[in-house]
Amino acid sequence: MAKDGERRDPLNRARVLRAAVALADESGLEAISMRKLAQALGVVPMALYKHVANKDELLDGMVDAVVSEVEPPQEGLDWKAAVRRRTLSARAVMLRHPWARRIMEAQAAPTHVILAYTDSMIRTFLAGGLSADLVHHVMHALGSRIFGFTQELHETAPTAPSDLSPEQVQYMMATFPGIVAVATARPHDPTSVVGSGCDDQFEFEFGIDLMLDGVERLHRNDWRSADHDREAASVL
Repeated sequence: MAKDGERRDPLNRARVLRAAVALADESGLEAISMRKLAQALGVVPMALYKHVANKDELLDGMVDAVVSEVEPPQEGLDWKAAVRRRTLSARAVMLRHPWARRIMEAQAAPTHVILAYTDSMIRTFLAGGLSADLVHHVMHALGSRIFGFTQELHETAPTAPSDLSPEQVQYMMATFPGIVAVATARPHDPTSVVGSGCDDQFEFEFGIDLMLDGVERLHRNDWRSADHDREAASVL
């Protein structure tokens, strides 16, 4: 609580969200509660409800605040460079706030800020001359990558012999030699992972570049989906 005579910034939604983000950065998502957040702000818990209706709205607002840190679209870049730059900016944001992906993955519906960000990415592709048909499939393929992280299928699966006991190593080598060969081909950088799994910076950039190169090739070849061709034929 503020001391007598000490000036305190007025409480508003932006200040509440900034404090919640800072608390999650420092102590993890598990530390977020109305009581702990109120304590950090030096107010009573009921004061928070004037700015966020409940914890779900608080979590959504925290994600919105994080996504808002991604740099805006840059003028003068072609679509491929623009998408890559902004995606890597999102990656840097997620590395600063790795807890945010858990909220995003659990959201029942995207917020206005999430929709606006997604729309701006789509418009970058469209402004580059890509068809809406191609962009539809590109957005599905990119998935969470536009927000700076990759959803791993089995995040907790061991990826190196050091994660296993000697007996488990022998079993894996005998039973799944392909997995062992690939998993041990290159160590991952744990300091650049968002969340867990194999989603480190190198793997993320490799995946983005691979996909954008493929999209560029399809665009040059005037690719159209089979569904698009069938719908066009039905109109004739």
